[in-house]
Amino acid sequence: MGETAADYFDKRFNPIYSVLTAGVILTFSLWKQFKAPTYQPKTYWFAVVMVSVFGTMVADALHVALGVPYSVSTPLFVVAVGILLAWWYRVEGSLSIHTIVTPRRELFYWATVMATFALGTAAGDLTAMSLNLGFFWSGVMFAVAFAIPVLAYKFFNMNEVFAFWMAYIITRPFGASFADWMGVSKERGGLAFGTGPVSIVLAIIIVVLVSRASSNESLEQTA
Repeated sequence: MGETAADYFDKRFNPIYSVLTAGVILTFSLWKQFKAPTYQPKTYWFAVVMVSVFGTMVADALHVALGVPYSVSTPLFVVAVGILLAWWYRVEGSLSIHTIVTPRRELFYWATVMATFALGTAAGDLTAMSLNLGFFWSGVMFAVAFAIPVLAYKFFNMNEVFAFWMAYIITRPFGASFADWMGVSKERGGLAFGTGPVSIVLAIIIVVLVSRASSNESLEQTA
């Protein structure tokens, strides 16, 4: 949803204003997240959605506004993610999400998530457009890649933290490729549903799933 929403707002409005607005809303969402005393699904996923939108805008800005090719920005974001994970592990001694119980660890987490979303956007566009795979086949490729940590963890005892971050990073280009495929024009190999309608449908799905998660969380706390 972040991919198509960012594309919709960037093309419908002045990209500078879109990025600034998304940045303000992202800041607010993270402020709410850091204030939350415990995990709250609605607060957490609101922050995730805004990170996805803003991360897409950052990756696209490098390409569109600054002319940086995806073949350059993708490796740069890979390095950024690697540095953040290495720094996080060096300082905290663990990359497990279950150990994120301090503001500093949460800062590391959100910085890494932001970098992974920017990486996913660049990588998805690299395979779909620069390497001419198209959005659909790019999505299929990332779907296969997404299955690797799942199967490796389940059948070959891959380290669960490594498996989690591998899957998390691939999640972005996996979802973004199919979202783009549904939204872009047929001339670009898409279904031409439009980025606006695709964003709305995906946003509704997110709201339904998060509402369900919130209800389950409330039931567990009551029990």
